[in-house]
Amino acid sequence: MKKIVALAILVLALACSKENTKKGNLHLVGNIDGLKQGKIYIQQLKDTSLINLDTIQFEGKSSFDTYLQLEEPQMLYIFLDRGQTKSIDNTLQFFAEPGVMKFETTLKEFYASARFTGSKNQKVYEEYQKIKNNIANDKIELVAKELKNLKTNNTSISEKIKADKDKLTIRKYLYTANFAVVNGKSEVAPYLALSEIPDANLKLLDTIQKSMSPQVAKSLYGKRLTQWIKERREIEK
Repeated sequence: MKKIVALAILVLALACSKENTKKGNLHLVGNIDGLKQGKIYIQQLKDTSLINLDTIQFEGKSSFDTYLQLEEPQMLYIFLDRGQTKSIDNTLQFFAEPGVMKFETTLKEFYASARFTGSKNQKVYEEYQKIKNNIANDKIELVAKELKNLKTNNTSISEKIKADKDKLTIRKYLYTANFAVVNGKSEVAPYLALSEIPDANLKLLDTIQKSMSPQVAKSLYGKRLTQWIKERREIEK
């Protein structure tokens, strides 16, 4: 009888151990309304390649629940394999962090309807995206003017468009730098410096680096930014 009890305890312990291996410090709960068949891949950027952290198969149910292990806040990607179409809006990125996050969207508007909650860094990143989208819209208008001017090839208009493009680029760099400085306590700050304005003036990047909190400075993107500035200095000597 004692052997049976001991065996039962061992089996239970092994089962618990096996279950724990599936756990992680990020609990991601999601729903893709309208999706009945297909897969999503949750991916992480390693060096220059995306690697799969998890693969979730959908078979009649649009919701999912998974756990991921993150050492620290970072950008992750969700790729949707529709299995039938080759839509261009199949990839989403989100700023993940340990804790509970919720993801909701629709199959029809996978990219446009996407909503992530539960991450402070994601909230900061979305604030930046709003202004970035406004700048992108202004750029589209300038491109439209440029195409229209091809018919007449008016030199003065071409020069005006070029000047406006330069101003728009400066506006983006200054806004991004200012946003990163104001949000120095968020891992989003060094991420934006690296992903949006890596070729900015070193003084601008230095300002972002100095504004980072000690915790952010020790983070994945904080250390990368410090290293990037060091490399830039060596190149530009």
